[in-house]
Amino acid sequence: MATATTTMNVAAPLPAQPEEAMDMRRVFAFLAMVFGMFMAILDIQIVSASLGEIQAGLAAGPDEIAWVQTSYLVAEVIMIPLSGFLGRLLSTRVLFTVSAAGFTAASALAATATNMDQMIVYRAIQGFIGGGMIPSVFAAAYTIFPPSKRSIVTPMIGLVATLAPTIGPTIGGYLSHAFSWHALFLVNIVPGIMVTIAAWSLIDFDEGDSSLLKRFDWAGLAGMAAFLGSLEYVLEEGPQYDWLQDDTVFKFAVVMAIGGIVFFWRSSRAALPVVDFSAFKDINFTFGSAFSFVMGIGLYGLTYIYPLYLGRIRGYDSLMIGEAVFISGAAMFVTAPISGMLSRRVDPRLMLLVGFLGFAAGTWMTTGMTSQWDYNELVLPQIFRGVSLMLCMVTISNLALGTLPPDKIKNASGLFNLTRNLGGAVGLALINTLLIHRSDMHYERLSESVSWSNPEALRQLGMMAGNLKAHGIDGATGAVAQMAGKVHLQAQVMAFVDIFYLLTLLFAILAVFAIMMRKPPESASGGGGH
Repeated sequence: MATATTTMNVAAPLPAQPEEAMDMRRVFAFLAMVFGMFMAILDIQIVSASLGEIQAGLAAGPDEIAWVQTSYLVAEVIMIPLSGFLGRLLSTRVLFTVSAAGFTAASALAATATNMDQMIVYRAIQGFIGGGMIPSVFAAAYTIFPPSKRSIVTPMIGLVATLAPTIGPTIGGYLSHAFSWHALFLVNIVPGIMVTIAAWSLIDFDEGDSSLLKRFDWAGLAGMAAFLGSLEYVLEEGPQYDWLQDDTVFKFAVVMAIGGIVFFWRSSRAALPVVDFSAFKDINFTFGSAFSFVMGIGLYGLTYIYPLYLGRIRGYDSLMIGEAVFISGAAMFVTAPISGMLSRRVDPRLMLLVGFLGFAAGTWMTTGMTSQWDYNELVLPQIFRGVSLMLCMVTISNLALGTLPPDKIKNASGLFNLTRNLGGAVGLALINTLLIHRSDMHYERLSESVSWSNPEALRQLGMMAGNLKAHGIDGATGAVAQMAGKVHLQAQVMAFVDIFYLLTLLFAILAVFAIMMRKPPESASGGGGH
């Protein structure tokens, strides 16, 4: 071993191993693709802090407005794994250009929507077409650039993949507050046109293979669409309607099961499956995808739960919510170059360990949450979250995609991104279910203690009644209503705390798995290169 090491050290400085140059045309093409991906991922969350404004503008009911996000996610989750095949069929240039142009057009249509039916259709088109841009960027990063440039490229895509959904509520809150909800979609028009032109003019990474269409597995596509689309619907709507107790959710669950059987059966039998699962034979890709799934829970789950707490408990409007959650995005931006530098010098297991423990520490801090927590109390937990996300995402991307051969990258990048989105969908479903059930449970327990035999409860009721009588209001009835509201508020806060405890446990367990992993070989170069 000592002899081999010495030989490697002597060989390293030879002129035959110069720093690999980067084609500037491809660099600019890649930057255009990254910006397109940023728009597509940003639009998942840009409406989250402004749903109230959209609901009022479209005269939608409270049950309908959730479909502004759900329709986007359902359509996107179908396109992401399909994009691998389309990239090989059409070429990266055609796929990305059509995706960017279609996403821009759908954004313009969404801004013109006058009712919820139109908005749902336009958002579905946005999600489906925009979903083709996301995996293309990951595939390009690991195929057109040499491995020596990974420390520059992977932090960039990792930053976009995590920063975009994190600052979505911030940007959306500002736009809807300063202009109107239409600006949430109009903001995509000019950048979308620029990305479309740049993609068509600059991308030259590969050529399409039209012969693949003759062997296309249409049955597999139908099964995949039924499976993933129904899965997303069940996860989105299940918590609100008590899962399979609702007829519509139950029917979609049946469609999901049948579609899943057809999809996975065709994937194992078809000569050219819609999604090639052979990348999972690579143990690094399997571990990386599993970590990506759980990171999706942390990424989308906390992007959802912080605004929910601030709006529901603290009464923040969309702009205030956006300003409060911006700190995570700032932490990611600062950490991105640091994580890239560390990825070349530090054992990836150590980076994952620090990242997972940092995430666990951030959620642990919020287990002391009260109804009085405000911006200041959430700053440090959000900084921990932002820093930890960047440390983990860069390492996980390298782990999952960095050692695959070039012919596997396009399909694998779609699967990798799918795991993150599915993790987010599962996380949101679990969070919503827990919030509903744990709030009810805590309310029942708190109500038992707030009884007519409790002297402190009677004292507070008396004070409330006196204050209300002074304003000419029925004191006894009003006091009971106020007390019920306080109990309900406290029950919700306790439910939020329960979720933070579970997230802490989840990421602490991931830290243990990071320690148990084998160190990837330093010589692994993956599918990089030209």
